[in-house]
Amino acid sequence: AANTINLIPQDFFAELCEQIIHHLNHKIPGVNTAELCQRIQTSGIEINIGDLAKIANILSFLFSTAARNNLSTEELVTTLGSAVSTLPKHALQVIRHVWNEQGKSITASEDARNVATVGQFVDMKWKLGVAMSSDTCRSLKYPYVTVTLTVADPSGQITDKSFEMTIPQFKNFFRQFKEMASVLETV
Repeated sequence: AANTINLIPQDFFAELCEQIIHHLNHKIPGVNTAELCQRIQTSGIEINIGDLAKIANILSFLFSTAARNNLSTEELVTTLGSAVSTLPKHALQVIRHVWNEQGKSITASEDARNVATVGQFVDMKWKLGVAMSSDTCRSLKYPYVTVTLTVADPSGQITDKSFEMTIPQFKNFFRQFKEMASVLETV
């Protein structure tokens, strides 16, 4: 993550931090990493959206945890400095500035205790299907797996998220679940 942060120019990193703070304050629905990634790439920096999304998640966790623990700017920077020695200096400066300017707004909000919570898995349904034909192809015979995840978001609202996978994608998905299961057995 530190290597990716090193790639992000200071102004874009500051914008990302500010968007996260606004999101945690419920001023915007989320952080538009796709748009920010495109702007960073347009400036000549090679970064992919997956890496930027990971950085956004890390920063969101950092700010929400700091808010939940009511950390001062100095406490946050000291904790970061001792825990993450590889964090670029410009990133620490931006985090210090953004937290100093806007961090209090998160800690003052009623939801300060809940900002670090994540959704909860409720249920999973799947089905195997075969696409027989389409308007452009008369004979597809293309197998796929449809998965529907039922998730309760931090506010308690339950939503369904559905997606389709090809058989190779499903095999990879299954392999990753097996890896998670084997890691959980060691805990």
